[in-house]
Amino acid sequence: MEFNVNHPILFVLVGIIIAAVLGQSVYFLLKSVKRAKTINMSSALVKKTIITAAIFTIAPAIAIVITVISLSQSLGIALPWLRLSVVGSLSYEAIAAANAASGMGTTLAELAGNINASQYLTISIVMTVSIMVGIWLVPVIAKKYQSGLMTFENKDKKWSDILQNSLFIGMISAFVGFVFCDVSRLWSESARVVESTNNITGEEVVTVYSATSGLIPVLVMVTSALAMCLCGLLINKLKWKWVNDYALPICMIIGMAVAIPVTAWLA
Repeated sequence: MEFNVNHPILFVLVGIIIAAVLGQSVYFLLKSVKRAKTINMSSALVKKTIITAAIFTIAPAIAIVITVISLSQSLGIALPWLRLSVVGSLSYEAIAAANAASGMGTTLAELAGNINASQYLTISIVMTVSIMVGIWLVPVIAKKYQSGLMTFENKDKKWSDILQNSLFIGMISAFVGFVFCDVSRLWSESARVVESTNNITGEEVVTVYSATSGLIPVLVMVTSALAMCLCGLLINKLKWKWVNDYALPICMIIGMAVAIPVTAWLA
């Protein structure tokens, strides 16, 4: 049987997992409502809390749907749907899939419509197993880590803030580095041929890049950053508080829209 990234059996398996996650959500929702009644919390407040929480899930859901759509061309709908519905990360999934494809001597764009079962399985393992580290790492070290941070904060508040900000900036720098990693093409010849070997098939892969193609992710990032600054101005100057919840998907959509003409221009 020919492999298909959108085979019905994949949707059945993914549907079972997501149904289990939704079942857990409903279970804890009912438990919470029952607990609220036990402590005599007003039904109006409970209803308002539920509605507010539901509304605030719309904004991040839009960003997640965008990522599912962007990955679906190469990986189908089932796998991105699963990854971004359970413990997947918006910023992690695309990079993990791209790195897995790169390790096999290809790219996600080249796999679109041509991916085989071995390549699909390899990318699936990288996307799922790697992010599961957080599931077991948090209960193992989180308590000691938090206790250490609190002790450090009590001793020196200033350096504690510097440490936590440095950790956050370090995490962001890893993603920024991914954006700038191909800018060096500007100083190479007008077109560069990269030869590699597909680790699955053993075939040599030859890819031709434009020297300016490394600027594409940089310009998209700059555009998204400017869009985020504009959202910040709308929130602070015009007091459009609702923009705060939709800033991320708005900037993602703008960045993806700009990527189309920029890619046509520089690729």
